[in-house]
Amino acid sequence: MRFFLCGDVMTGRGIDQALPHPVNPVLYEPYVLDAREYVALAEKAHGLIPRPLNVDYIWGDALRELECAHVDLRIANLETAITSAETPWPDKGIHYRMHPQNAGCLAAAHTSACALANNHVLDWGYEGLAETLQTLDAAGIAHAGTGNDAEQAAAPAILDVPDKGRVLLFSFGSVTSGIPQEWKATSISPGVNLLDDLSEETAARLADTMRQFQRPGDLIVASLHWGSNWGYEIPREQIAFAHRLVEEGVAIVHGHSSHHVKAIEVFNGRLILYGCGDFLTDYEGISGYEMFRGDLALMYLVELDAISGELITAQLVPMQMRRFRLQRVSASDAKLLCKLLGELGARFSTSTRLERDGSLMLEWR
Repeated sequence: MRFFLCGDVMTGRGIDQALPHPVNPVLYEPYVLDAREYVALAEKAHGLIPRPLNVDYIWGDALRELECAHVDLRIANLETAITSAETPWPDKGIHYRMHPQNAGCLAAAHTSACALANNHVLDWGYEGLAETLQTLDAAGIAHAGTGNDAEQAAAPAILDVPDKGRVLLFSFGSVTSGIPQEWKATSISPGVNLLDDLSEETAARLADTMRQFQRPGDLIVASLHWGSNWGYEIPREQIAFAHRLVEEGVAIVHGHSSHHVKAIEVFNGRLILYGCGDFLTDYEGISGYEMFRGDLALMYLVELDAISGELITAQLVPMQMRRFRLQRVSASDAKLLCKLLGELGARFSTSTRLERDGSLMLEWR
C-alpha cells in the first residue's frame, strides 16, 4: 500500500486571492487587513505570480513526483475553511478561507482525503464548516475530524484501495495546537474531534473506538494536529501517546501543526511522523523564525505492507514554495534537510540517506 502524506495545506488567504475565484479579501488579523497583501509579499520576495492561477499551478513539481510514485492514497491536513461566509470566529487572530469555487486546486492533486481536526477549520464559524464539508463531498474528497456532532467528528474516512484493502483515516486535534476548547464537537453541536488530553489512557480509549470501525485487514492512519508552531522538541507525552496508538494497532501516526519538519520514528515497525511541517502556504516574504527553515517542505512517500501495516520504505522529497508554487529544492537545501533529520532522529535511531535525485530515504534500526 503506497501513500502520499503531507503536513499543512493552507490554500486560503493569499493563495485563494491568486486563484480564479477569490473570496472577499478582508481579514481580521492584528497586522494584515487585506489578504492580497500576502500575494504582494510573495511577489516582493520571489517575483511576479501569474494571476489568475490554474488550479494545478500551486502543486508544481509535486504533481510529477506523485505520478512517478504511483501512490494509492493521497492524504493531507487541510488547514483552511472552504467557504464564502463573512462572519469570522470571534476573538481569534487568524482566519483562513478559500472560495468553494477554488476547491479544484485540491482535486487537481487527486487528493484522496483530508484531516480536518485542526485550528483553522472553524475560522468562519459553523456556517463555514458546513460549507467546507459540502464542498469536499461535492469534489469527491473524503474527510475526517469534524462533523455535525461528536459521532460524525469521530468517524473515519473509509478509503478503499482496489485489490489491496481499506484504509481508515481518523483525525484528532489537541488544544496544544491552538484549537479553541469551544470548537469541540458534542452530542448536540458541530465541531472538531478534540482530544481531552494526550494521556496513554486516552490513546487506549481512542484505539477501542477506532477498532469498532475496523474490519479484518483494514489499516488505520491516525492523523494528529498537536503541539506548537515552532521548535523541535517533542514532549514525552506525545511520544508515549504515539507509542500507545501503535501498540494498539495503528499503522501510521501522521502528526502535524509545527511550521517545520520534526523527527521521524519507526516504532514496532510502524511509522510515526511527529511533525510533517507546512506544505502549501502563503508565507513567502514573511520574516521571522528563519532558523527553522519553514520554507522547506517534505513529501512523504510511504510504502507499507498491506497486510501487517509495517513500514517497507519511506522516501522524502524536499520541496519549497516559490511564487505560490512547489518546486524541488537546491542540492544544498536537500543536504541541510538530510543532516537535520539525522540530528532530530538520533534519539529514535532514524536518519535519512541523500539520493542522487535529491530525495531522502528514511533509514532506521
